[in-house]
Amino acid sequence: MKVKNISKYLFAVLLALQVSSCSNNTDAEQLFDQTPTERLNAQKSELKDALLSSPFGWKLVYFTNNTILGGYTHLFKFAQDGTVEMASDFDDDTAVYKSEYEVQLGSTVSLTFTTKNRIHLLSESDNYPIPALRSKGYLGDFQFLYYGQENGEIVFRTNRTATELRFVKATAEDWADLPKNLVMEQNVIGAATRPLFRLLETNDGTNTHQLDFAFSPVTRFADANSIEAGYSVSYNMGVGYTPTGIIVSPALEVGSQKLTAFVYDDATGNFTATGTGGVSATIKYSTKPLVLTDDYKLLLPGSGNNVYAYIYNTTKAEKANSPLFLSLLANAEAGAGAGIMITRIQPWFNNADGSSYIEYRFAAVTNPAVTIARRYHYFTPTADAVKKIVTLTPGVWKSSTAVGAPTIATPSFLKALDDEFMNPQGLYFARTPVSGYTAYTFTSTTTPFRMVAYSFQ
Repeated sequence: MKVKNISKYLFAVLLALQVSSCSNNTDAEQLFDQTPTERLNAQKSELKDALLSSPFGWKLVYFTNNTILGGYTHLFKFAQDGTVEMASDFDDDTAVYKSEYEVQLGSTVSLTFTTKNRIHLLSESDNYPIPALRSKGYLGDFQFLYYGQENGEIVFRTNRTATELRFVKATAEDWADLPKNLVMEQNVIGAATRPLFRLLETNDGTNTHQLDFAFSPVTRFADANSIEAGYSVSYNMGVGYTPTGIIVSPALEVGSQKLTAFVYDDATGNFTATGTGGVSATIKYSTKPLVLTDDYKLLLPGSGNNVYAYIYNTTKAEKANSPLFLSLLANAEAGAGAGIMITRIQPWFNNADGSSYIEYRFAAVTNPAVTIARRYHYFTPTADAVKKIVTLTPGVWKSSTAVGAPTIATPSFLKALDDEFMNPQGLYFARTPVSGYTAYTFTSTTTPFRMVAYSFQ
């Protein structure tokens, strides 16, 4: 074959291959059979239909940031006219409110709650749970970008932080039982009759470990830290309430399993998540702290004159104050007389004259800055170095610390409160985290009594 004819032949073959390739490129045809606008409009209709498809609406447990905050349950019932009925367990108000929503087109399709409702409580910058979130609020959003549907759930990502959210179909029971979430909140916080200490016990099917557990109801956030030598595991988790227990995020990894749902047992106060093969995690009460510190030594002779105080406008709001302490305080104030308040409960240790006492300071409710009376209960501190507790052995009562001041009868209205400090079984004394000052707690070894005290040292 001549070179000229070979060239013609090769050209014909290449042309045929090119035509064949173009005619068989069905993927390209399928990919571009709609314009971008047409595809967005199709997604918009798809999302609208999905929102209206569930007879009882949708449920979202919104963990805005599970590194510092817990989860908040929201229920939505969307209507064709652009309104939505909404309820949440953000606070004590679980009523249903109506507002407006839109399915909007932008660079993608989004669900936007356009008028104020419960979901906006998580995005208001001036509504924040702790000082660290000042001007940031609860880090929430009210515009959700649509990412499709999976296993009957609607998948979104938040506009601001790209946090994945999933709407699951709600039931009639979800709406009726929403107030039970707040009942469960009190179980998570702990009833006044429960012990004050908690632990997280994990079982990976072979080994059991105990971790010190702490929960903040203000942020709905918990942490658990190992105290065992050679076992350096810790968990940090946001907590969401359910009618039967709690859910946590991120999930607790125990062994190779991830546990998220904890069921509450009213008899014990325990919350238990159960896996397979013996794997479990249980939040349970303890009659003593897992971590015993040497802080009690600060109260003993030889440690100097150390002073601590409950202060009505500083420490009373601290969450570590137990309900029992607050109720005994209220009873003492009522017994002191109409319009009288206790402004300070101030233990003084190792004074210059060798004495130690608790000072109870009183003022009129109308003018708390002016002290109108004081009562002093003298005591002798001793310690148990094994249990790491301090015992305050009661002595005399006085109305003044002046030399030669006479003793007085025990003020009857202070007795129940004062007896907790003078518990013959002793007190735990330990530093506690607070914002803006140094604080310690006086905690009974036998009752759910705990008082937060400002440290003057």
